[in-house]
Amino acid sequence: MNDRKPEIYLKRKFDDTLIEWKANPRRLPLIVKGARQVGKTECVRHFAEGRYKSFIEINFVEKPKFKAIVRDGYSVEAIVGNITQIDPSIRFVKGCTLLFFDELQEFPEIATALKFFAQNGSYDVILSGSLLGVHYHRVESFSVGFQDSVELRSLDFEEFLWAHGYTAEQIGEICAYLVNRQKIPDAISTTYSKLFLDYVILGGMPDVLESYFLTKSFSGSLDVQKRILRDYRADIRKYCEGLDPVRIQNVFDDIPFQLAKENKKFQISKVAPGARHKDYWGCVEWLQDAGVVNICTSLDFPELPLKAHKDRSAYKLYLADTGLLVAQIDEEAQEDIRVRRNLGTWKGGLFENVVSEALVKAGVEPMYYKKDNSTLEMDFFLRSGNDLVPVEVKSENARAKSLRTLIASEHYKDISWGIKLVNGNVGYENQILTLPQWSAFLLPRILKKG
Repeated sequence: MNDRKPEIYLKRKFDDTLIEWKANPRRLPLIVKGARQVGKTECVRHFAEGRYKSFIEINFVEKPKFKAIVRDGYSVEAIVGNITQIDPSIRFVKGCTLLFFDELQEFPEIATALKFFAQNGSYDVILSGSLLGVHYHRVESFSVGFQDSVELRSLDFEEFLWAHGYTAEQIGEICAYLVNRQKIPDAISTTYSKLFLDYVILGGMPDVLESYFLTKSFSGSLDVQKRILRDYRADIRKYCEGLDPVRIQNVFDDIPFQLAKENKKFQISKVAPGARHKDYWGCVEWLQDAGVVNICTSLDFPELPLKAHKDRSAYKLYLADTGLLVAQIDEEAQEDIRVRRNLGTWKGGLFENVVSEALVKAGVEPMYYKKDNSTLEMDFFLRSGNDLVPVEVKSENARAKSLRTLIASEHYKDISWGIKLVNGNVGYENQILTLPQWSAFLLPRILKKG
């Protein structure tokens, strides 16, 4: 747990989500899901400043005594009365109070009160906590129909650019180059590429980036990342109800090694000696629900609609934050990446991970395709109207054999063009749009405008 006040606040897209929520006259209590330390608490505190006469924060880990607020039932009157009994300094102002229940995973029963707060309407209510994805079905059952939910993830590359001072207008200008398939001026492209590599190493966890922007250096970033990873492992041991924590941790720890291989399909048999899929049932899903991994599901055939072709028996696993992936690898590879900026054998896995992360943060479910008994494989797919757009990720600017095959073959009727992400600039040839790797966060916008 990290309850200190940050020395700087990093602007988030989630800020606008909270502002829009408050502007809705029929707003319901809001549940904020997300992995540990992605900035949920800081975002809510920042949002409350200047918008409410009274901001009441109740953290069920720091102050477990507040679990007693439901001893007289779940009505608004009973809960408000018991809160002020426990702490008489707290003031409730009707119509101008935000009540924030934090660390909800420690006391999910409080969600039962959401129905009564929604019906009463005198106070705004936000609930948050780590591993709410794991507990969400239980939380939702307490208040079905009387709450909204959103998920917060670590900062994406666009938010990283904001923190560097880049404006939405400047990023819009860059997007225009991509939409119009025009080469970006070399000086601008080089600057974005360097910042992108910094982002790959740092990731988007707020504590890591706060130190980076305060010190203007990478000093201490690895220590913060390793602390977060220790916290994740502690959460696995504490909250994995009904599952073996050792097996969940084995899956989590093996992701970097499997991404370093040519075949990046996640194989349970490689996790531990004698590991069988049936013994690890639920482990991968637990990590996804906890918000620490992204699952990229296989397609049995690349055509629309994609969800009709999902093969859930085959998948790739990516870390939800690429900086944490970098922090998991061995010390020699760490030095290659951090000091020499040489990604070596990790290039493919790292860049696939960061593209998967960008797509998920943009609201796109990642899916891939591997043709049986063939070298044909495609990293990701996007939809643009009636077109299925394959996306191939290259560590440099190599030939895209699989992409060319999908476009040219009459067997893939929904595919007429594709995107290649490279360490380079914009280009267009033979129905292949070449884009720089760092532009992955813009892909949905490019397809919408193009």
